[in-house]
Amino acid sequence: MSLTYPPRIHMARLPTPLQPLDRITEKFSTPHGGPRIWVKRDDLTETAMSGNKLRKLEFIAGVAKEQGCDTLITCGGVQSNHCRTTALVGARLGLRVQLILRGEEEQVPDGNLLVDYLAGASAAFYPARQYFAELDKLFAHWRDFYAQRGHKALCIPTGGSDGLGVWGYICGAEELLADCREQGFEPEHIICATGSGGTQAGLTLGCHLLGSRAQVTGYAVCDNAEYFQRKVRDDIEQWREAGNTLPDAGKLNIQVNDGYIGPGYAEADETVYRAIAEAAGQEGLLLDPVYTGKAFAGLLQELHRGCYHDTENLVFVHTGGQFGLFPHREKFSFLL
Repeated sequence: MSLTYPPRIHMARLPTPLQPLDRITEKFSTPHGGPRIWVKRDDLTETAMSGNKLRKLEFIAGVAKEQGCDTLITCGGVQSNHCRTTALVGARLGLRVQLILRGEEEQVPDGNLLVDYLAGASAAFYPARQYFAELDKLFAHWRDFYAQRGHKALCIPTGGSDGLGVWGYICGAEELLADCREQGFEPEHIICATGSGGTQAGLTLGCHLLGSRAQVTGYAVCDNAEYFQRKVRDDIEQWREAGNTLPDAGKLNIQVNDGYIGPGYAEADETVYRAIAEAAGQEGLLLDPVYTGKAFAGLLQELHRGCYHDTENLVFVHTGGQFGLFPHREKFSFLL
């Protein structure tokens, strides 16, 4: 199926590499076999704006410019990868950025928050209870705040995950499948971390539109499988309602593994930190404790249990997030 993309501002360095993880593959193979594990290096979309969020923001920023917006408003946790990327996109394109952040302001900014400030973004901090109860009102407040000062803002949802942002990983799926064909295989499974649902929605929809039989599975880092199945369907429905054709919609297979969330969002247990060390020590691959590390730790445990043993090729999508690793530095005391 030929895809017609909406307005887009090209900022990512694409295509990102597809690399085999042969040392991990060998270590986690079982007597029953197992897949060759590959990683799609979307942590390399751009040096500072690295990660999956930039793919989505190419399309979001394209619409913002088309609509004459001069301000971007978005939201997330204090260490949000999406907020950091939005701040840097705004700096590159000359757009104001207002962040609505969940949590307390750090006296000494670290990780993503430090980058937010370096990029010139403005940040407002709210306790979690107020943030979740009043997020729509907070967006309205800041949109009106800028309108009263003569600015036009585009409001971007959590993670850039909606019917517009989903285009980022429709495009990403097209690229990934082409990479696999170049390497001489069709992937049976594509694995990603799922935190706001948009990356999984785009990969699922992209594979469906392009006729791939690959099963996309999101490893949840918060909430549960039912929530993300609903969220992915909602994003895809928004995409369809924008005038896009969705053939055989009933055949969409949305798979979510919610067995490895651990203590909660942005909280990890030692299994995750050890998986991060494993990936770095075995493959020189740097993951983060919030998204990729948690999903990769879950994948390694599934492999150890013998899951995917009848699979030849499995692709793990590295969605970035390394800036969020450093505020967790004390959790790696087992390395000393």
